[in-house]
Amino acid sequence: MIIREEEITRTETADLQRQKNGLNFTRSLIPNTDEIIQKLIDFQVAIPSWALGTGGTRFGRFPGGGEPRNLEEKIAEIGLLHALNKSSGAISLHIPWDIPANPADIKSLADSYDLKFDAVNSNTFQDQPDQKLSYKFGSLHHVDKGVRKQAIEHNIEVIKHGISLGSESLTVWLSDGSCFPGQLNFRKAFENTLESLQEIYGALPENWKLLVEYKAFEPNFYSTTIGDWGQSLLLASKLGKKAFTLVDLGHHLPNANIEQIVALLMMEGKLGGFHFNDSKYGDDDLTVGSIKPYQLFLIFNELIGGNQENNPPFGKQGFGWMIDASHNVKDPLEDLLQSIEAIMLSYAQALIIDRKALAEAQTNNDVASAQEILQAAFRTDMRYVVAEARILTGGALNPLETFRKLRVREKLIKERGLKSIATGL
Repeated sequence: MIIREEEITRTETADLQRQKNGLNFTRSLIPNTDEIIQKLIDFQVAIPSWALGTGGTRFGRFPGGGEPRNLEEKIAEIGLLHALNKSSGAISLHIPWDIPANPADIKSLADSYDLKFDAVNSNTFQDQPDQKLSYKFGSLHHVDKGVRKQAIEHNIEVIKHGISLGSESLTVWLSDGSCFPGQLNFRKAFENTLESLQEIYGALPENWKLLVEYKAFEPNFYSTTIGDWGQSLLLASKLGKKAFTLVDLGHHLPNANIEQIVALLMMEGKLGGFHFNDSKYGDDDLTVGSIKPYQLFLIFNELIGGNQENNPPFGKQGFGWMIDASHNVKDPLEDLLQSIEAIMLSYAQALIIDRKALAEAQTNNDVASAQEILQAAFRTDMRYVVAEARILTGGALNPLETFRKLRVREKLIKERGLKSIATGL
């Protein structure tokens, strides 16, 4: 299914005057509105190929119908999202869930939707049907060198797939860990992981990055071999200049100060990118900004205020931006549209922070003023500015509303059936 620009325009004509009025009011408050709009236009967030199907928990999964049945249909759906919001211009593949049978054809298809390939993701947290050795007790940290070798070879295979599609980074997330005290030699497990990653790192092309993800718990509940940002940073530092830490917003213990983690990783020049989501209790993978929108804003405050040498926060050579969420009770495409909107709003709000005044308040230990400066930006309604960035590039004024008016889900169900289930999870 393809959404054409004229279809979007036809559904939104009545709302354009309200948008114009709102934008004019915002311009009266913010003198550099046009500059902010251009920055929003340039900012793109990758959609993971596994996020297009209904999520679930270990208790059950309830498909909503019309889910993409193969990689080609997943690319088409991300093209659909990008047509609506003009901020979803990249796709992140998970191997072996989405191995391209013909890379040239897949790349051509993505080009037709104006999509690029972001990081490729390896999978050593599941056993595949044709797999010789099991990852039940880990992969890159495994006590058996043969299992480690198998996991290393898989990651190198993923790099090769990425090269064929024009990707320039590999994300490694490991479920390696232990469920009970005494099960694992912590130091040896970490040493094995480092040695395995060094082999993978050696297979990276010169222009590639290795993004090392971390997670506090699950599926193991006593220890995770790469359990926090410090362990990821230690690995990235030992590996070399092409290795970075990847921050998944859900991969922290409750009430962790993620914005401080971001600031320190930038200070070390080792922040590689983000998996955006939200959480209430743990790794809930909820819609971005649905629970802690102020935290998301504070993270963007650090990103804009920070300075990481040779890896600017935004632009073509900047960090990797990707959504990583689980859509248990929502339409996946609606959830992704909401997530992108939340990211763009937080970015826009962070762009209007009075940085000179904030620095002065911090220097003078003026705590009340520093708080007021941040909250003034956070409380500013930037929805009209974000919408204008979409409109100027041919996107929808209100992507979610347009999605529903055009009856996209109903058309996908008619095309693919009510019981189609997305490949992967």
